[in-house]
Amino acid sequence: MIDHLLQKYYFSRPGYLGGTLPFLNLCQDRIPAGSSILEIGSGPANRGSAFFAGIGPVTGVDVSNDLLDNPSLSRAEIYDGIHLPFADHSFDFAVSNHVMEHVREPLPHLAEIRRVLRPGGIYFCRTINLHHYMAMGTMIVPRRLHIAVARRLRRISTADHDPWPTWYRANTRGTLRRLCAKAGFSGVEFRMIEPEPAYTAGHAALFWPMMAYERLVNSAPLLEEFRITLILVART
Repeated sequence: MIDHLLQKYYFSRPGYLGGTLPFLNLCQDRIPAGSSILEIGSGPANRGSAFFAGIGPVTGVDVSNDLLDNPSLSRAEIYDGIHLPFADHSFDFAVSNHVMEHVREPLPHLAEIRRVLRPGGIYFCRTINLHHYMAMGTMIVPRRLHIAVARRLRRISTADHDPWPTWYRANTRGTLRRLCAKAGFSGVEFRMIEPEPAYTAGHAALFWPMMAYERLVNSAPLLEEFRITLILVART
């Protein structure tokens, strides 16, 4: 296991934020207290839902009834993955965390988010960058092999849900920029992050080359295109 390596080379470093906190902090900086928030892909109890519930009321949607077990939601709706069961201009902000890579039809998905946001609203999205080796590897291996590898690398219990299918149809900055424009968003901005290689949790031998990759892509802005985390901020 690599817990001691992550602690030594990442978590013990002063000011180290990892991959999740930069996204949550960005949302917190721009979402005023009391705002109505739509969380897409809420799932069961999780850190993100609890965080957003500390800002304002959170309505969650998911294709799975797992979200019915999420105590942070003020309202929970199961939906078909595309059509949001809400009236136009229902929310101040929308967020999704590692959902976009699982969206098979990204344009109608984005158009629905735009529809339910009020004027001046913002959609915050954290997803996996298609140009990262993890995404490329997921795309070229058969799904059964992907599930087996993901379970071993992330130490996922057999009792846990299988990783959801991935499509990566809106997982580059260029593609998201085009799709958001077609969906009616007025503008977008992006942040690229390469945090600790926590996905190597089950195999210490993989830690060293993946840490070398992290150090490389974080060494220069020109290499940010190859960082794993893509954060989108889309304005109405």
